[in-house]
Amino acid sequence: MKRHNQKPHVNHERWLVSYADFITLMFAFFVVLYATSKADTRKQAQVAQAINQAFKVLGLFEPTGSEHSAATSPDTPVTPVNIVLGDALSAAPSTTVRADFERMHRELQARLSNQIAEHVVALHIGREGLVISLREAGFYDSGSTIPHPGSIGSIDSIVSLLRPAPYDIRIEGHTDNIPIHTSEFSSNWELSSGRATRMARLFIEHFHFEPRRLSAAGYGEYHPVAPNDTAEGRGQNRRVDIIVLPSINGIPQTASLNAPAEPQTANPASESSTQQIPASH
Repeated sequence: MKRHNQKPHVNHERWLVSYADFITLMFAFFVVLYATSKADTRKQAQVAQAINQAFKVLGLFEPTGSEHSAATSPDTPVTPVNIVLGDALSAAPSTTVRADFERMHRELQARLSNQIAEHVVALHIGREGLVISLREAGFYDSGSTIPHPGSIGSIDSIVSLLRPAPYDIRIEGHTDNIPIHTSEFSSNWELSSGRATRMARLFIEHFHFEPRRLSAAGYGEYHPVAPNDTAEGRGQNRRVDIIVLPSINGIPQTASLNAPAEPQTANPASESSTQQIPASH
């Protein structure tokens, strides 16, 4: 019996294998694109703000009024301009923060009218925020970091207004240019940092202020608000500044805080000593 060789069957559907591989690759590609587009913009904004503040502290960038930064929100992308040149206080469409700061400024003027009249407290809205200056004459003994017991009432008036507000607070210590060398402090650096840190701890331990909203910085004699060649000028420079920042949890808020023609505290520069205040235990 003869066997007839059958011709091999031709499979006309082999193209489906390559097509399936191609579709799988395309699916994976678009999944990666989608995941990238859904990155946590809030965390990106926090990173941007941290880098921006670090550049300011190092003195690598000196922000000017012409630099702008859009409000940071979960739907706002972070661009390289935000990271390098962002300024929380540059002009922006909303004036909500400015209005809030002006309200707090008026309330503090009413609460601290006696201290302002005695020139131991000064207030102004500057480029960085609402600045409350506590001068040494009304709050400290020379060379001491512990506020006078009689000044606690004034500090309470300030804290009771700031505590319910959502904004971050930076406490800065400043001195005049007269060198100090005591058993406790070997320079104005240590004195200014000690006063800022002690004030921050007073906020936390005595007034139950939220620690994560606070930071402390010591600037020594390097950010004066008046000339050091007179006793009056040196008295103005020996101060602790409580600065209400237009940021919440480190995220800048949309604001228009172009500073009025008043003295301003300087930006953090390379001479500063900054530290975050931990919660007490």
